[in-house]
Amino acid sequence: MPHKHALTFKTLCHVDGQWLHSASGNSIAVHNPATRQVIGHVPMLEHEQIVAAVDAAQRAFGAWRARSLEERATLLRRWAELILDHQEELARILSEEQGKSLVEARGEIAYAASFIPWFAEEARRLYGQTIPSHIPGAHLGTVKEPVGVCALLTPWNFPSAMITRKAAAALAAGCTVVVKPAHETPFSALALAQLAEEAGFPAGVFNVVIGEPQMTMETLVRDSRVRSVSFTGSTRVGKLVLQAAAQDVKKVALELGGNAPFIVCADADLELAVKVAVAAKFQTSGQDCCAANRIMVQRPLYPAFVARFAEAVRALRVGPAMVGGEEMPVDVGPLMHQGAFDATCTRVEDAIHKGARCLVGGEGHALGGWFYQPTVLVDVSPQMRIYQEENFAPIAGVMPFDTLDEAVAMANDTEYGLAAYICSNRLDQVYPLIRRLDHAMVAVNGVKFTGHPIPFGGMKASGLGREGGSEGFEPFIETKYFCLHHQGQL
Repeated sequence: MPHKHALTFKTLCHVDGQWLHSASGNSIAVHNPATRQVIGHVPMLEHEQIVAAVDAAQRAFGAWRARSLEERATLLRRWAELILDHQEELARILSEEQGKSLVEARGEIAYAASFIPWFAEEARRLYGQTIPSHIPGAHLGTVKEPVGVCALLTPWNFPSAMITRKAAAALAAGCTVVVKPAHETPFSALALAQLAEEAGFPAGVFNVVIGEPQMTMETLVRDSRVRSVSFTGSTRVGKLVLQAAAQDVKKVALELGGNAPFIVCADADLELAVKVAVAAKFQTSGQDCCAANRIMVQRPLYPAFVARFAEAVRALRVGPAMVGGEEMPVDVGPLMHQGAFDATCTRVEDAIHKGARCLVGGEGHALGGWFYQPTVLVDVSPQMRIYQEENFAPIAGVMPFDTLDEAVAMANDTEYGLAAYICSNRLDQVYPLIRRLDHAMVAVNGVKFTGHPIPFGGMKASGLGREGGSEGFEPFIETKYFCLHHQGQL
C-alpha cells in the first residue's frame, strides 16, 4: 500500500542517481516518537556501498565543478522551488519522524529552502584577488577552488535544514556531497534527494547514505577522496570526527552542543523577557543546541519573572503533531527516544535533590511514552547537572544574579560557546555584555537570530567554522595563489 506522501516518501538510499537496497538486506525501523509506532524501514548500507557513494561523488565532481556558476545556480533554485512546492508533504514527513509540531515543521522546511537560493547567488561573490606584486615582472593573484567531495553528517533535531545549510554552500561552490542523516530521521533527507533528482541534479552530485552510524561516519571521514567534513551533532561525536579527519588533514566544520545562557537584566521589559525565554527554551521541545538552558535573572526582577515564566510554561500545550492525519494545536512534542527521556528524568531528580524548587512539571506527561511535562526549576545552582550539561529537553533552570560581572561569570562557566540571549533596554549595558560573553552568537530582546545570511557556529567546545552567510563557503573552498612570471623572467 503506498504511503500517503508517496511522491517524496522514499525508503531507499540514493547513490549515483539510483535508489539502493542494502547489499546484505539489512534495514532499520524508523519510529514516530509521538506514538512510538514504526513509520517505515530504511536499508542499512554496507561498507562497500558507502565507498561506492564516494566513488560516485568523485566521478561527478569534475563535470559539476566545470559547469558554469549560472548552470549550477539554476539547478539549485529549481531544487528550492520544489522544496517549497512540497512544503506540506515535507513538513508532515518531518513531524512523523521527528515529533515536532506541524507549525514548527513547516517553518523548518521554509528555513531549509531559504539557504539554497542564498548560496546560489552568493557564489557569484567567491572572488579571487589581484595582489600588488613584490616580484619584478610577475603577476600575483588568487582564485577560489572547490575542495572536492564533501561528507555532510547531519542530526535528527533539524533533519531538513541542517542538510540544505551545508549542501547548498558545497554544491554552489562546485563540490559534490555524500549526506549521512541521522538514522532516527532519514526520510526527510531521502525526500530532499528525490527533489534534487527531479530538479535535474546529475547522478553522483547529491548522494544520501544510511548505515551503521560509526561505520558510516568512519568510512566517509577516513576516505582520502573526501576533502571536507561538515558535522552537526554532539561534542563527544564531533571530537571523534575531528580525530578521524586529521588523518588526511581534511577541512572540517563542526557545529556541536550548547549550554546557552539567558541573561535578564533588572531594566528588562518583563513581559517581553518571559515571552522570549519561553520561545528560546521550549521550541523543538527543548531539543535545540541554541535552547536557553540557564536562565539568569537579576535579583530585583527575579520574583516577578519566576512567577510569570511559570504561568506561561504551565499554559504550553503538549501532544503529538497529528492524530489520525489531522493537525493538533500543540506547542511541545515528545522527546526523541527513550534515552533522552531517561536522561531528562535523571537531570530533574538531580536538581531537586540538590535544592532546586520545581514550580511546573517535573515528571513524565500523562500522555505517556516519551512526552515530558514542560518544567520550570528555580534556584538552580552550579552543582546541578542542568546547569553544567546541555539539556535537550523541555526543562528550564532559573537562577538569580546580583551584578553583571556575576552574570558574565556564570554565563561563561561552561565548556560550550554557541548561543546566548540578553534582555535589557540599556544599550550601554547590552553592547559590553555582547563583547564579554564567550558565545559566538548573541540575541538581544528576541529569540529569532538564525537564517541564511548569518554566520552560524560556535566557540570552544561548540565547534569550528561557520555555516550560513558568506562564511558558510569556507569549509568547501580553497584559496589558490598563483605567481605568473612574464616570459623570460627567473
